[in-house]
Amino acid sequence: MPGMHRSGFACFVGRPNAGKSTLTNELVGSKVAITSDKPQTTRHAIRGIVHRPDAQLIIVDTPGLHRPRTLLGKRLNEVVLETWSEVDVIGFCVAADAKLGPGDRFIAEQLRGVAKRTPVLGVVTKTDLVDKPVVAEQLLRMQELMEFAELVPVSAVDGFQTGVLADLLVGQLPEGPQLYPDGELTDEPEQTLIAELVREAALDGVRDELPHSIAVTVEEMLPREGRDDMLDIYASVHVERQSQKAIVLGKGGSRMREVGQKARRQIETLLGSKVYLDLHVRVTKEWQRDPKQLRKLGF
Repeated sequence: MPGMHRSGFACFVGRPNAGKSTLTNELVGSKVAITSDKPQTTRHAIRGIVHRPDAQLIIVDTPGLHRPRTLLGKRLNEVVLETWSEVDVIGFCVAADAKLGPGDRFIAEQLRGVAKRTPVLGVVTKTDLVDKPVVAEQLLRMQELMEFAELVPVSAVDGFQTGVLADLLVGQLPEGPQLYPDGELTDEPEQTLIAELVREAALDGVRDELPHSIAVTVEEMLPREGRDDMLDIYASVHVERQSQKAIVLGKGGSRMREVGQKARRQIETLLGSKVYLDLHVRVTKEWQRDPKQLRKLGF
């Protein structure tokens, strides 16, 4: 119908590392969710806003659904399930280069009940990594998992069919006015985004066992006295054990300096301002299993 404007919420779900955050950033056209080759990078439901003349699509990037082993894992799953109940359409993401496994079947099982009231689209991601016949096989396997409202292969890296996916998501939204002002790309507080950018930089290159043990809090953020083009940001990188602190710091603090430089560049791009970033590594024992510490760290 000409002149109709749609607005509403979508979320991408899938196993950890299925490409949900990269896809969210590509559709929004800006970095609102951190990405990493480490599973379970996303820890918050980050909202990215896609503005179109005919629609406003708010994408909720959720953590990967998994069988939890810690209290943090349980909390992350609760974030996912709560998001499912609030959105207008769900995209179930499976990477083209990954075999369908028990994790995918577990998610499909959870989604079958949801699909009775909320449309679910099947999305095969990372198609740039494999040949066309492999993508076709993955689409067939997806069809066997569950019944989808639509099934679409995409690549966030080269933009393959991301416009088609956006159209399919928008097609499932109710008619309605804009929910956010023009130009707004996320409703996340700046401090949350800054903490996430520091965590992304800290995750880069660490050993496999470390990612889940890293959390970041922004302690203070204030304009530099006497300057209106400089912000001073003080943040803490939390790990669970002294041995992990040594890994994050690196020899003579070399890794932490690299983390600070990488994060500072990203934060300056985000804020459009020069930044002085002061990072400290703190040992917060077993924070993933401690309800009190989880609350302090924002979970």
